[in-house]
Amino acid sequence: MATRTRSALAPVAVAAVLVAALTAAIAWGGTGTGQISVASAATEQFHSLGAAKGAGYALLKDKNGVACIAMDSMPGMGAMGVHYAKSGLVADGKLNVRHPEALVYAPAAGGKLELAAVEYVVLKQAWDARHASRPVLFGHGFNETPAGNRFGLPAYYSLHVWLWQHNPSGLFSMWNPEVSCK
Repeated sequence: MATRTRSALAPVAVAAVLVAALTAAIAWGGTGTGQISVASAATEQFHSLGAAKGAGYALLKDKNGVACIAMDSMPGMGAMGVHYAKSGLVADGKLNVRHPEALVYAPAAGGKLELAAVEYVVLKQAWDARHASRPVLFGHGFNETPAGNRFGLPAYYSLHVWLWQHNPSGLFSMWNPEVSCK
């Protein structure tokens, strides 16, 4: 009798675990695909650079004063583009799909900047103090950039998401060969 009860309860236990996992995913912003939709809806307003600036995003330059970030040393890699970051979000040690720490704009004709990607950034020390592993959003682990980087920042984790411009290297690639700073 105990064996039959255990066998009958196994599918119920599996279903309960799946429901709990799905509930947790929805609370965080959904599954990878759901999170993409949430991020797109939350950042659509930032096609207007004026709206981004009004929301507190400011031009980010590297230590040498370069605003458009490219991989000049590796032909074919392309560029990231021009970052507008919100320092309060970078410093808070948290991640939220609806509030990316940076907006990435691709240079376009006539000197115009067009929203191409969002970037989620968290300082490594702040994240590691509360978590056992590197951050994951959209089902993808973040890249780690060590201290001594071109921005003069302490070590940090980041994830680019090319929501608004096609990237043949992939939706979550750092570099986009279709973006150029020249």
